[in-house]
Amino acid sequence: MGALRAMEKSDVEELRNRVVCTAVLEQAGFAVDQKESTKRALKFRRGAEIIIVIHNGKGWFDPLSEAKGDVFSLVEHLEGVRFVEALDHVADLIGFVASDPVWTKAPRKHRPDLSISARWQSRRSPWPGSTTWRYLCGERRLPETIIRAAIRQDRLREGPRGSMWAAHTDQTGALTGWEERGPEWRGFATGGAKVLFRLGPVDAIRFCVTEAAIDAMSLAAIEQLQPGSLYLSTGGGWGPATVAAIRTLAAGNGALLVAATDNNGQGDVYAGRLEAVAMEAGCGFERLRPAADDWNEDLRAATEPEEERRRDKKPGCRMPAGRVKGEASPG
Repeated sequence: MGALRAMEKSDVEELRNRVVCTAVLEQAGFAVDQKESTKRALKFRRGAEIIIVIHNGKGWFDPLSEAKGDVFSLVEHLEGVRFVEALDHVADLIGFVASDPVWTKAPRKHRPDLSISARWQSRRSPWPGSTTWRYLCGERRLPETIIRAAIRQDRLREGPRGSMWAAHTDQTGALTGWEERGPEWRGFATGGAKVLFRLGPVDAIRFCVTEAAIDAMSLAAIEQLQPGSLYLSTGGGWGPATVAAIRTLAAGNGALLVAATDNNGQGDVYAGRLEAVAMEAGCGFERLRPAADDWNEDLRAATEPEEERRRDKKPGCRMPAGRVKGEASPG
């Protein structure tokens, strides 16, 4: 394979077209996360490492860093080798057929014609009895007080087939996109940009950063919307816009940055990055872990037994206040 060092540019392009990033990842021991993947973005995991494959296998990025590129830069990133060694590695994968995830949702046939703002405004806020309301209350066990608080701040919309749209906004309050979560679907707004989901007062000084809007609202429920706290979600991203937004919050007087990320390897990676931001800004820092894997699991564990006892007696989804009120606040 040493001859590859002198190959022509056309040969490099042929390799780039014939070998997809998914093949490199599978050979390196990564596995696709079916629940967190979409047709346009396949999420691969190897322990705490995450790689997102895009552009039909031709591109990739690391959501926990700035690393991104093509199949050659992926090999360089994973193996710590130079470009010439990456050429040899990629050439060895010619003919390797990567696994094809099984999809239960048909891909969109075209990009939406409407702008992000227009698409958001075209959807209704959840209302008692709506499919999204039932999903949030019934399956996710979020109390009505939290849902209504999010609606008052214009953070929620009814998505297709009972899914929830949870708004991401920038520092000026402008809508940039939304997390999409439902019984059978999760993703992010096509054409949108991840910044931060925000629930709480604009003058907050305690900033609880989670990885999903469902978890941000779940922690808010567990803490009963602790005064002075802003509950945030990165939507699983760590792009420049998200980092800039967190740095802006951390730079405020008396700021406390709380890494309320998942209780697993990925959550610890996020927590480490948040601690680095806090150190850079000179603000306070805390690591707040859920007992289970995430905050929604904790919330459901605290409320589901009571809900089961009440289900046949009184239809509805209001969470008994005593179940959460009796718990000590993780904050």
